[in-house]
Amino acid sequence: MATYTATTPLVEVMRDPAGYEIIAHHVPELAANPLLHTLYHYQLGLILGTEESLRNDPAKKDEILAQIEALEPSPPVDRTARPNEAHLVAFEPESVATGSANAEYAAEGRAWERYEITLEGPSHGNPFTDVDLAANFTANGQTLSVPGFYDGDGTYRIRLFLPFEGEWSFTTRSNAASLHAITGNFTAAAAPRESRGVVRVADTFHFAYEDGTPYLPIGTTSYVWTHQGDALEEETLRSLEFGPFNKMRMCVFPKSYLFNENEPELYPYEGSLEAGFDYTRPNPVYYRHLEKRITQLEELGIEADLILFHAYDRWGFSRMSPAADDLYVKYVTARLASHRNIWWSLANEFDLMFEKTIEDWERFAAIVQENDPTDHLISIHNCREMYDHSRPWVTHCSIQRLDAYKTAEMTTEWRQQWQKPVVIDECAYEGDIDQGWGNITGEEMTRRFWEGAVRGGYVGHGETYVHPDDVLWWAKGGKLHGTSPDRIGFLRRIMEEAPGGHLEPLTGYWDASSAGIQDQYELIYFGFSQPTYRRFVLPPGIQFEIDVIDTWNMTVKTLPDTYEGRFKIDLPGQQYIAVRLRAVA
Repeated sequence: MATYTATTPLVEVMRDPAGYEIIAHHVPELAANPLLHTLYHYQLGLILGTEESLRNDPAKKDEILAQIEALEPSPPVDRTARPNEAHLVAFEPESVATGSANAEYAAEGRAWERYEITLEGPSHGNPFTDVDLAANFTANGQTLSVPGFYDGDGTYRIRLFLPFEGEWSFTTRSNAASLHAITGNFTAAAAPRESRGVVRVADTFHFAYEDGTPYLPIGTTSYVWTHQGDALEEETLRSLEFGPFNKMRMCVFPKSYLFNENEPELYPYEGSLEAGFDYTRPNPVYYRHLEKRITQLEELGIEADLILFHAYDRWGFSRMSPAADDLYVKYVTARLASHRNIWWSLANEFDLMFEKTIEDWERFAAIVQENDPTDHLISIHNCREMYDHSRPWVTHCSIQRLDAYKTAEMTTEWRQQWQKPVVIDECAYEGDIDQGWGNITGEEMTRRFWEGAVRGGYVGHGETYVHPDDVLWWAKGGKLHGTSPDRIGFLRRIMEEAPGGHLEPLTGYWDASSAGIQDQYELIYFGFSQPTYRRFVLPPGIQFEIDVIDTWNMTVKTLPDTYEGRFKIDLPGQQYIAVRLRAVA
């Protein structure tokens, strides 16, 4: 009996390396089709029978099907990365004096800002793979190991996000003699008054900056906005400047998918689409551009939730060797870990990257942690199969909905299961495309945000309205056209007003979600229900002021009286209403 038949879903064939190779060889336009991921659940025979290049060639279609049906399941691919042994090999001749490279560094720095050492070193061979460079930074009895990276044209850099003020010293180490054993000292002043430091997990399920200021991730997604050219990228930044969002999900690599068919202006590696790319030679110009945009996000107070891998690819970046993957992860971490506003996301929809294993993802996480002395937040994102968020390296759950209808309603279950912050980065997108993940209304997007918030989680935004030039926010940025962003901004203000700066769920109602502090503050959300009144039973002796909040029209009406014990209030009898109770001091 054949392992694969005409009725096998296409995804099962493409998941098998041998099956993928047959499709890519005979029907390369299918393997590179930006619509490929929307075809996965259709039967193989149906896809081959409707493929344009095969319509008038039934014999070729039958030949392809026969080859696939004859396949035995491929054995597991050896994904063991070969260790980088550059540090074992001297890169320069013995005649080169130890520590002879020119080094530039400032005599002063500041806590919670980047400090950089620039070195002029060797450029022969392939410094990206052959030169091992790092430095030990020491202050207040603490030593941090910080990786360096090659920035092209004989320039090397070592960057550290300074964790605290004090008198610092450093010593470099390298297999290139000229870069080895360079020492220096500098003073780090106190952080500027406006600085808040890196975002960390706080109170198990929430976030705060290092100075203790609560951080509410009100996120949006624009996967490849940094690949669209200066005009559109600057327009995206203007939209963000005046929008409600303080987190941006974005990819390092370009993307090939629906509404993502344009070529980027820059590529992450040396080479070309026609000639192929050299995965051992990152393109520094590409990463300088990415750094510029991440810095601009920081200036706007926006966290950059940076996605390292994704499956939507026609350049080969998703199918590199383990050694190339590891080189990439280390290079990106070394370059970018000194940004205050970085969050690491190992993958968007990790379970669609069929050639990678759980062992790969665990190894990538270890590489990031080893090379990020700042310990930024780190997560991984799913499509259909949830990652094990109990893994110790996972700081928070980055989730795509698993059910077409239940989305933010699952926040309660996920909090209980993982005991970590729940960030539903993809609850579906406001828009009008033909895909179910991209055509919910602004009302429904806003409702999902509120449902997640009062359940103690955080929901993410995206926008997919059809555009004549295929400029959809979720992919390329530009302008926001939807009706939900203003309402999301209104919710953000409501959340910021809560005691403690975040919402913690309360129990007590079977028909509505609520959050707050028992007998002090409560926010109740009625969602798609439309009550005309509501009865309450509260402890006697505590007076409450009550606000009726219209979450769609963004109004807050404070009732004229105070209330205690058992009482009834009138409500407008419309959807998307919330009620806020505040104990009178």
